[in-house]
Amino acid sequence: MHPAEHRRGGGLTLADAIKKIPVAEEQRAGYERDSFRHWVDEDGDGCPTRQEVLIAEAVTAPRQGDRCTLSGGSWLSYYDEAEVTDARKLDIDHMVPLAEAWDSK
Repeated sequence: MHPAEHRRGGGLTLADAIKKIPVAEEQRAGYERDSFRHWVDEDGDGCPTRQEVLIAEAVTAPRQGDRCTLSGGSWLSYYDEAEVTDARKLDIDHMVPLAEAWDSK
């Protein structure tokens, strides 16, 4: 039996479950990137999200200054294994881009 056809506990097969996912045209109407707050300090520790990600993902930890300014440190690109030592050259992206998430609501 093909794995997509295998039933466990009498539930739907994977193929049948996929067929039940609604399909509709994406709608961009109303999307404005500025409507989404960026780099907030969600946990109130003085470091906005961007700096928290940079700290967590660093290969060599950066130094934290006043208001969570970062200096030093290094990061390794997952894509080309290049070492980056200037955090300003790094983009912190969403797992799903905001516009795509909005379109798919």
